[in-house]
Amino acid sequence: MSNTTERGTAIERRAAEYLQGKGLTLIERNFRCRVGEIDLVMRDREHLVFVEVRYRKQNNFGDPVATVDARKQRKLILSAQHYLKLKGLDLPCRFDVLGITGAAQPQWIKDAFYG
Repeated sequence: MSNTTERGTAIERRAAEYLQGKGLTLIERNFRCRVGEIDLVMRDREHLVFVEVRYRKQNNFGDPVATVDARKQRKLILSAQHYLKLKGLDLPCRFDVLGITGAAQPQWIKDAFYG
């Protein structure tokens, strides 16, 4: 496993732990399909939450949350639709983005965009 993969796994673990501390339940990590990948699938009461985790070592190159552009949003929406169909689920859903910069407190954007 490469250092980048190990770092990504550690960041996603940190993100999942942070969100679990906020009351969400982890359902799945790194769901992959032909369209893309969903970092975390979680449950927040009645909502299924698709979480995109973004990490930057420093804020020098911008806020990690701001890197989820319209193209990435489309890929996440299509991946989530595939997930719901594959799992046979019909639940209210939302898309959250969790930005992590270095050791700072994560920035959690609930319902970051609409699908």
